[in-house]
Amino acid sequence: MWVLLSGGVDSAACTAFYVNQGFRVRCVHVSFGQAAADLERMAAEQVARHFGLPLKVLRWSGLTTFGEGETPGRNAFLHLGALLEIGARSGLLASGIHAGTPYFDCSKGFVACLQALLDGYYDGRMLVAAPFLDWTKDQVFLFCRSEGVPVDLTYSCEAGRLPPCGSCLSCRDRRALDAL
Repeated sequence: MWVLLSGGVDSAACTAFYVNQGFRVRCVHVSFGQAAADLERMAAEQVARHFGLPLKVLRWSGLTTFGEGETPGRNAFLHLGALLEIGARSGLLASGIHAGTPYFDCSKGFVACLQALLDGYYDGRMLVAAPFLDWTKDQVFLFCRSEGVPVDLTYSCEAGRLPPCGSCLSCRDRRALDAL
């Protein structure tokens, strides 16, 4: 099974979720021109190393640099791009998608659409896994605490700054979670 490991809290939690269940986990990180690409990749490497897991790093480049906020098509691109590169023909492809965000590509409808697409390509042999689809961000973070997920190794600033900008949605989420 493969986990999309962005380097953020949700994907680190997803990795731990499957490791703790005894799955043979492999991780894939996708850099697609996002502002935080290098910092996210470094965080993904640290999280994978923490769990002793292999990490495949994929890099795409184009004319657009992506910044803060919603990027329509992002999660579809990440899933399909990962499948294109890893060459798997069956199994699970998991991500840390969770409830509570207004973006379509973080919804039950998106996961159902993506699964329908993969069913067409893979005859039902490749499953989209989103174990936190009904969980809030707070629940994911509490899972991290209870399962010893190395949240301190993750990176969550959309602006791609060090120190993190403190004002983007990811930074505001992280600050709220740290207060739990």
